[in-house]
Amino acid sequence: MNTLFMGPPGAGKGTQAERIVERFGIPHISTGDAFRLAMKENTPLGQKAKEYVDKGLLVPDEVTNGIVRDRLGLADCESGFLLDGFPRTLAQAEALDEMLADMGRKIDHVINLKVDRSLLLARLTGRRICKSCGATYHVLFNPPKQEAVCDKCGGELYQRSDDTEEKVGTRLDEYTSKTAPLLEYYGNKGLLREVDGEKDIDAVTAEIVSLLRG
Repeated sequence: MNTLFMGPPGAGKGTQAERIVERFGIPHISTGDAFRLAMKENTPLGQKAKEYVDKGLLVPDEVTNGIVRDRLGLADCESGFLLDGFPRTLAQAEALDEMLADMGRKIDHVINLKVDRSLLLARLTGRRICKSCGATYHVLFNPPKQEAVCDKCGGELYQRSDDTEEKVGTRLDEYTSKTAPLLEYYGNKGLLREVDGEKDIDAVTAEIVSLLRG
């Protein structure tokens, strides 16, 4: 079962991915994890990626695609995988199809978590983090007992600079513009499965499991 997760920042992909990989016994693969593994093992592509990362530059598609190909070729992916954060562009989607075809495989399901923009803004701008111990809270969904004070250590809670409404809005706009062609691409292939990410977490999980088993 080769599955691709899509959805904007704040849609709950990470939470659902953890549940799905545990349920089906497949690895959860993100480009960040694949990069870190390649760099840790000092593979040729990992070395190339590190050169770009160290300079703060965007890793080019040819390197990213190669690292993903290597990761999908590992033994733990033989019974399937869950890809998260790749592909991000139409060119990457076409490259993914080509590399999987070379392996005699294909994408079976594309799960897209849909959440209204206003709720995404509330989810992403409400996060607060403890300066002392790093504990995470949310002003709406997981508030501290005392405002701006960590329950665990009494440290001061703060909002990350990239969690402001303006920057979150920019991230959402960028995601929408880049992924709209991908949704059409997978929709035309009959692979796209739309899931309401605004439901209760357990209900979302149940719907995804039903789609994957169906």
